[in-house]
Amino acid sequence: MEDLLRSAMEHALSLGAEYAEARHQSDVSERTVVKNGAPEVSSVESRSGFSLRVVKRGCMAFAAGNGLDAAGLRGLAAKAVRAADASGALKTELRMDGSPVCDAKDVLAPRVPFADVPLQERTSLLLESHRRAADSAAAAGCRLAGAFMSLGLLRTEKTIINSDGGRLLSSIPRASMNAFLTVFSPERGAVQRHISKGSASGWEGVESWALEESMAEEAATLAKVVNEASPLSAGRKDLVLGPEIIGLVAHESAGHPSEADRLLGREAAQAGETFLSERGAPRRVGRPMLNVVDDPTLPGSFGRYLYDDECVAARRRYLIRGGEFDELLHDRSSAAAMGTLSNGSSRSLRYDVEPIVRMANTFVEPGDHSLEELLEGVKDGIYMRSFMEWNIDDRRYNQRYVGLECHRIADGELAGLLRGPALEISTPALWSSIDAIGRDLEFSAALCGKGEPMQGIPVWTGGPPVRLRGVHMGGSA
Repeated sequence: MEDLLRSAMEHALSLGAEYAEARHQSDVSERTVVKNGAPEVSSVESRSGFSLRVVKRGCMAFAAGNGLDAAGLRGLAAKAVRAADASGALKTELRMDGSPVCDAKDVLAPRVPFADVPLQERTSLLLESHRRAADSAAAAGCRLAGAFMSLGLLRTEKTIINSDGGRLLSSIPRASMNAFLTVFSPERGAVQRHISKGSASGWEGVESWALEESMAEEAATLAKVVNEASPLSAGRKDLVLGPEIIGLVAHESAGHPSEADRLLGREAAQAGETFLSERGAPRRVGRPMLNVVDDPTLPGSFGRYLYDDECVAARRRYLIRGGEFDELLHDRSSAAAMGTLSNGSSRSLRYDVEPIVRMANTFVEPGDHSLEELLEGVKDGIYMRSFMEWNIDDRRYNQRYVGLECHRIADGELAGLLRGPALEISTPALWSSIDAIGRDLEFSAALCGKGEPMQGIPVWTGGPPVRLRGVHMGGSA
């Protein structure tokens, strides 16, 4: 495989490319779905192929194909170089930075390989999880009106070489689970919840989630919200956000604005822009104890990788440090454009899409408060533990989060459930309202969408609970 890639890379260089990289990627994806207590579908999808990316006279071009032999790969290299030539009229000045590149392997061996778990066992796990959730809702006088559960198992293998001496062989398994639950009461209406779990692991990751118990607890919580939540009037309140919500905030309001390709304008028509200006100059938005990081190296994380798709070593990146926007997420071309070095943020989803600037595992760093201590400091407020819906503008400035499991806080104590309070706030106002950060770090899994064509890349979002002072909360609908 490496000989084929090297031959194609060298052919691109012989045609005048100043830089060339060649990649082979193979993805084997297995999926099991149960819908409303019945097996819906099981599938196995295998996708593999080659890609070439070149830079010639300041222009970058990308080409991909599958089922290719040595001659076909040289033809793919020639196609990429011709595309770069055709782009010459744009008079761009793109180049790759001088980041050190690796010659490395990143092979994550599962403790329990997916192949050791029969389809029947996977399906039975989801069926039992559905049964437990339905029984839990029924015990509270409600009905599990809708339940979609999907279990995904993926192994990705990559071989990458580039003309700067980079060489990477990687093999990473990933397990994921997605559920969408709707709990209904004829007298009180319905609430819905999306749950996502994921890890870089074998089947042992799925076992760690204890799905039967987890789905039963989720359904019980939804039923309690349906039965007990009371309306809320709009007003200014103190607010404690749970890890699920602050993790989403970190991803959307620190991670996406810090993607350098947004700042350079490349993402404007695809996934939006950023409110950051002056090429990412540090910008104070919070108190000195606030740090938001993106770290691909977290063991077992859904977004885990040790080297990116440009053969640059991954590391922890501080997006907000000491309350100021700090480091941008860079690939080698955005780093060169901004006079810095890549921090290993280049990722591609499949062989037939180019690597672009991406997040991995984005979270608020823990502080030193327990949840009880965060609540104790609130006389009249809300503890928003989970969300039902959210949205944000394409500059990542104005956003809205509608709570699901939300508790009234009265004199430091939880005092009953609230129905659907909404936080509408700007990014600077949100971060600057945080006055205390919890110590218990938790993560949720997600697929982050970006690019054209769309690339839904595995990530974690997370943080500890945090406390915000005096934010305006919208009342229940």
